[in-house]
Amino acid sequence: MTDSVIRVLVVEDDPVAADAHQLYVRRVPGFAVAGVAHSRAEAGRVLERTAIDLILLDLYLPDGHGLHLLRSLRAGGHQADVIAVTSARDLGIVREGVSLGVVQYVLKPFTFATLRDRLVRYAEFRASSGEASGQDEVDRALGALRTPGPASLPKGLSGPTLEAVTRALRESPGLTAAEAGVRAGISRITARRYLEHLVTVGRAERSPQYGHVGRPELQYRWR
Repeated sequence: MTDSVIRVLVVEDDPVAADAHQLYVRRVPGFAVAGVAHSRAEAGRVLERTAIDLILLDLYLPDGHGLHLLRSLRAGGHQADVIAVTSARDLGIVREGVSLGVVQYVLKPFTFATLRDRLVRYAEFRASSGEASGQDEVDRALGALRTPGPASLPKGLSGPTLEAVTRALRESPGLTAAEAGVRAGISRITARRYLEHLVTVGRAERSPQYGHVGRPELQYRWR
């Protein structure tokens, strides 16, 4: 396991769910499962003997709340980041989790695509290093953890289509609206609306693509 690989501890009391979470993590490049725990006590033992970068943490464990585990880890000097994987929707718990180092919440049930998106965003955030040149760079680093959701979409845009366009853009060094449309299975005009939305929320950037006869075409890149 190289230093560039993000080492993940899966903490989940349901064995079936734990197996699924392991499979999901292993399917995302740059991540590796370094341990699995089915209880708070077992998680503590794993963390004592294994270097962990990220904890995929279920909040409802048979021997205590996940945030109690996290609080004891922080008191002991453990600095691993946490993605909470839970059915908990209490915003008070969410606020407490943020104060303890929970960087993302994934509500059960969820798909592989949802967890993959959170892991990729976390990797982008983790890769930020050095001194920021200004406010924009700080905002960009923190923005890697934020996901454009349906509630924030302009009228006429849908979450699933945004996810398809986002995935196409991430998997390419750059795309035109026509190319993004082909990959996402939508028209060029529709693809451009989603690409422009990603530019507006700071997740993509555009530049003219020269080299062809006539008017230059815009090319979009993931930031």
